[in-house]
Amino acid sequence: MARSMLALSAAYVLGLLALVQSQTSTTTSPGAVFTIPASADEGQPLIPNIIDPQAVDPQSVCPGYTASNVVETANGITADLTLAGSACNVYGNDIEDLTLTVEYQDVDRLHVEIQPRYIGQENSTWFILPEEILPKPGIDTDGCASKSDLYFTWSNDPTFSFTVTRNSTGDVLFSTEGTKLVYEDQFIEFKTGLPEDYNLYGLGEVMHGLRLGNNLTRTLFAADVGDNLDANIYGHHPVYYDTRYFEADNAGQLTYATNTNDTSKTYKSYTHGVFQRNAHSQEILLEAPGITWRALGGEIDLYFFQGPTQDAVTKSYQNSIIGLPAFQQWWTFGYHQCRWGYNNWTELQEVVDNFAKFEIPLETIWNDIDYMNQYRDFDNDAIRYPYDEGAEFLERLHANNQHYVPIVDSAIYSPNPETEQGQYPIYDRGVEQDAFLLNPDGSLYVGAVWPGYTVFPDWIGSIFNGTGANKWWASEFTTWYEKVKFDGIWIDMSEVSSFCVGSCGSANLTLNPAHPPFLLPGEPGNLVTTYPEGFNLTNGTEVTTTSTSTVAEATTTSSSTSTSYLRTTPTPGVRNINYPPYTINNFQGVDLAVHAVSPNATHHGGTLEYDFHNVYGHQILNATYHALLEVFPGKRPFIIGRSQFAGSGKWAGHWGGDNNSLWAYMFFSIPQALSYSLFGFPMFGVDTCGFGGNTDMELCARWMQLSAFFPFYRNHNVLSALPQEPYRWSAVADASKVAMKIRYALLPYLYTTFYLSHSTGSTTLRALAWDFPDEPWLAAADRQFLLGDAILVTPCLVQGADTVDGVFPGVGSGTIWYDWYNQTAVTGVAAGQNVTIAAPLGHIPVYVKGGKVVPLQEPALTTADVRKSPYSLLVALDGEGKASGGLYIDDGESLETESTWIDFEATSSSLEASPSGSFAETNALANVTVLGVQGNPATVQLNGEDVGSLFAFDAESQKLSITGLDQLTQEGAWAREWTLTWS
Repeated sequence: MARSMLALSAAYVLGLLALVQSQTSTTTSPGAVFTIPASADEGQPLIPNIIDPQAVDPQSVCPGYTASNVVETANGITADLTLAGSACNVYGNDIEDLTLTVEYQDVDRLHVEIQPRYIGQENSTWFILPEEILPKPGIDTDGCASKSDLYFTWSNDPTFSFTVTRNSTGDVLFSTEGTKLVYEDQFIEFKTGLPEDYNLYGLGEVMHGLRLGNNLTRTLFAADVGDNLDANIYGHHPVYYDTRYFEADNAGQLTYATNTNDTSKTYKSYTHGVFQRNAHSQEILLEAPGITWRALGGEIDLYFFQGPTQDAVTKSYQNSIIGLPAFQQWWTFGYHQCRWGYNNWTELQEVVDNFAKFEIPLETIWNDIDYMNQYRDFDNDAIRYPYDEGAEFLERLHANNQHYVPIVDSAIYSPNPETEQGQYPIYDRGVEQDAFLLNPDGSLYVGAVWPGYTVFPDWIGSIFNGTGANKWWASEFTTWYEKVKFDGIWIDMSEVSSFCVGSCGSANLTLNPAHPPFLLPGEPGNLVTTYPEGFNLTNGTEVTTTSTSTVAEATTTSSSTSTSYLRTTPTPGVRNINYPPYTINNFQGVDLAVHAVSPNATHHGGTLEYDFHNVYGHQILNATYHALLEVFPGKRPFIIGRSQFAGSGKWAGHWGGDNNSLWAYMFFSIPQALSYSLFGFPMFGVDTCGFGGNTDMELCARWMQLSAFFPFYRNHNVLSALPQEPYRWSAVADASKVAMKIRYALLPYLYTTFYLSHSTGSTTLRALAWDFPDEPWLAAADRQFLLGDAILVTPCLVQGADTVDGVFPGVGSGTIWYDWYNQTAVTGVAAGQNVTIAAPLGHIPVYVKGGKVVPLQEPALTTADVRKSPYSLLVALDGEGKASGGLYIDDGESLETESTWIDFEATSSSLEASPSGSFAETNALANVTVLGVQGNPATVQLNGEDVGSLFAFDAESQKLSITGLDQLTQEGAWAREWTLTWS
């Protein structure tokens, strides 16, 4: 659980946690429990620059730069940039001399880098994101510039600017012309124009619609907060995708489309991508006429991807820059159940038993922080979660081919040295290996998180100075696994969070607290009383069970009404790291040390957390991935993490954080998931039915069905809220079974689609506009989505509705869609038409795209049972009577394994399967269903052998059903090539 205090405490939501003034004066009477005061986490109120009436516009006072010494290289240019006038020093100290490097690194990728000229010189302290954290791509210098569709130009009129143009259309993709480059020690700004009514995507992590609009600020600062709308939350992904539509005349000439809703016209789209390789806190202002990009440090390190499709940009971004996403084990695609509030192993067993009793699939049971001994990592509560009882529980669980995933937090308890010396050896071993962050004076940095006073692993020092954080982390997982046979790990609090400002525990360890500095959910004063919108309309009997019932609204970013804001000015030669001169629009509205490790926390070797804050979550995922390789040699680690950076997807998946049990959050889960497809995180899901507040039957039923089509499928909710396992309501149980039956049948298809994401960078979840790029009316469509290239999902997202409006993309150009349930073609639909689809409670509309072959297996209660079942094929013919598809098979768990790929090709009268590879699959092929068959076949043959009466034809639905083929494929469905014909 991302137990952000914004989601847990109303006081924290209102920003009432305060800065500790003097904890050394705090005393406790005998028997009293010391608690860090709420004032420990309050900082100086800051007014974000973007709403500050006194904020200076750097474009109006800064001089810009002039380029000189321009040199053409084999694959680009280099130049010197010199300040074109007197320094403005508006939000930092101007850097007088810069260098420009332009590289055509590959035929589809252009690199533009601007950094201080003294980088690399002796005593240079400027921060450049190390390649050990995010490697830079290689360069193919073989004529890339001449082959690229990207064209770079520059000008000194009136100051330095540059432009990137697409050759094939003449379209300006990026241009700083008419603006000034601002480059200071704590502030960088550059601007580019955008077309009117642009289609921009990405720039996360934030809760927002998929397409980004005007008058929007994207703040990139990893924060331990709830899923607040339009505000910074956990991830840092400074990349955007820009899609532009053009009208094509009869001669194929293109003109920029200003009216994109005319379905009678022919359109063509071009997508390009822009990535800013910078880990510092950033703001991207989307406001007419374009983008203003600001950063509090680092450099300008831009990568342009020419596309021209979303798929091409995504693949290039992952293959060349951030790395391909981690492949997941087969079992991870099953259903996962969690909550904060499972009190002991017995309760876990009851939950597992209830899923079996109600015949609802359950793959994995999760533990939140309940299992911990006083919230301490790698240490079970001896009373509630004893190791011996846990070993028995996990043995039963694993015997049933089910799995267990516990949470691990990002901070380590720092014991009271007077009373607990030697009682928490995990801490002692870390200290011995110099594993933890320091204060500037070299002492341990001691903040506060769930266990009380805590220290924080120093991943940066481990990488660059040989200290022991990574080695110690791996050892602790290995040691703990000897007692708790977990199957994967959940990383939380990794922004990295701290519940007090600064090293508040350094002088106070003898007062180590026993309770967090806020009320837990369910404690007096913080009861969980919220319900979904419309709850009182449909759940009258339930509402009487609580004395207070309120309907919460989705939260949005707001600023304090206080006028006592702090404004800072640059100091020559000094970086003000807690209060940078430029104030980002951080949701918490205070200095950067609040509810986070302070920016002055020091890594072994002397670097500061200010420069590495946004990669802390990235590096703990890296460390955990390699730790699990030691626990499970040769197996793919399964990790779900909260904070992440560009490239973290090569180690872990991500869940959407602390959402709320509101209909709005179910809707926002779709654009959030689609955005993470763009960020290289195909293993994504959200807390189904909502984390914060109480859910209800209708919302949970709808949400359980929606999430069944996300790669990561987990239900999780907050302490003391109503339990929300799907068997709690009969309607939710029934709805869940319907969707789970489809999901589990689709596991071979999902696994194959995910393999392609891992091996090529293609997306698993897809926006309609990506697969239908010439339909501009889909540009903002984010209430429907595609699972892979064949499955269209149209969920009902409105309380009280029994229908849903949806479009059927591609129908104007001949695409056929088949209803999953009745397997008949959708007819009478026009291009771009919003169609009202029946969606009574318990039904989620699902469609199969014509032209696709979808591999299936038999649904079951565990993925292991699915894997042992015979295969089926669903062949959905297109308008030309053709279909194709593929199936990937391996052992489902190993990093290195034999595998087999099967190609499927269908015509109006045949289906061919062509396997290649060395993995031996013994499951037979049981059934083949062909949709869109014209005419009643008289015979069906497999490799020329008549199958007799094993087939039936439905003339009304034009469906050919062939069953019982397992009798003819006992050696294995893919043991050899085969051809199925009907005539």
